[in-house]
Amino acid sequence: MGNLRLSVAVGDYDRTRPLVDGEVQIDGVEAVCLRLSPEEIFFRAFRTQDFDICELSMSSTVVKIANGDCPYVPIPVFPSRAFRHTSIYINTSKNIGRPEDLRGKRIGLGEYQLTANVWARALFEDEYGVKPSEIEWVRGGIEELGRIEKISVALPPDIRITPAPADKTLSQMLADGEIDALIGPRMPSSFNGDGRVSWLFEDPTAAAEDYFRRTGVFPIMHIVGIRRELVDANPWLPASVQKAFEASKAACMRKLSDTSATKVTLPFVEEQLQRARKLLGADFWSYGVEANRKVLETFLDHHYRQGLSSRRVSVDELFHPSTLAAAKI
Repeated sequence: MGNLRLSVAVGDYDRTRPLVDGEVQIDGVEAVCLRLSPEEIFFRAFRTQDFDICELSMSSTVVKIANGDCPYVPIPVFPSRAFRHTSIYINTSKNIGRPEDLRGKRIGLGEYQLTANVWARALFEDEYGVKPSEIEWVRGGIEELGRIEKISVALPPDIRITPAPADKTLSQMLADGEIDALIGPRMPSSFNGDGRVSWLFEDPTAAAEDYFRRTGVFPIMHIVGIRRELVDANPWLPASVQKAFEASKAACMRKLSDTSATKVTLPFVEEQLQRARKLLGADFWSYGVEANRKVLETFLDHHYRQGLSSRRVSVDELFHPSTLAAAKI
């Protein structure tokens, strides 16, 4: 028998590029790789299951697993992680100087269940005592009209969501002061230096570093999933895919650490790399369950408390059993 010919859809990241470019192979698989935006991957994955192996929204996946209808089997590979202190934008005329000032405000978001927004609401509540029920959420397209939730969610009755006007984007509403703030994974175009829009945190990097020192949490945004019928027919597949993504990340880190000529078009790469290792540890972008159990528990707890998952999903049921541990030599 030949290798399985499977589609693999991921974002264009340095940590996935060795796999996409063929430097790293998935055992038993001939990969047809697609480099797409996360929004397109998630929309197509959850609407029509277009891909065999793909990057998935952490939040959307947990919603589906809690409901018992997830078409993908997740593995503990995390292509996207980010501290979300840079994902909170404010209108500078609204007298918002600290997170507590967001209580009672109107905050825009592209989708309520978006993973970045789950983490931002967790930050508001855990660190500053601002509950989701104390905010009016305005949902709409950040840059384009007509955005909808990828998957349906049933929210608690005390959550107020107002649709944005059909002819206005959230980015423009933020600049015009029609909403007080905006949260989301992409920088809005109205954050353009004209002074109307700024970050909530004056120094988001310092705020994120302080948050990590106190909590040990480096938020996970995306995971990787394999179509369920493929896993049922080929139970060896999850461990093979996990192994390949690990090897791809290792190849990336070798290149990033070779500073004879930096691989990133950015100054101070060596300094930033050492800073990250000092703060987060040598394997600062770790895959696997045990290295990330606290982060995963934190997310799953907030996801349930925010009313997005119909039941509390456990860490161990989230991933395929074969990926919970790996062989060691």
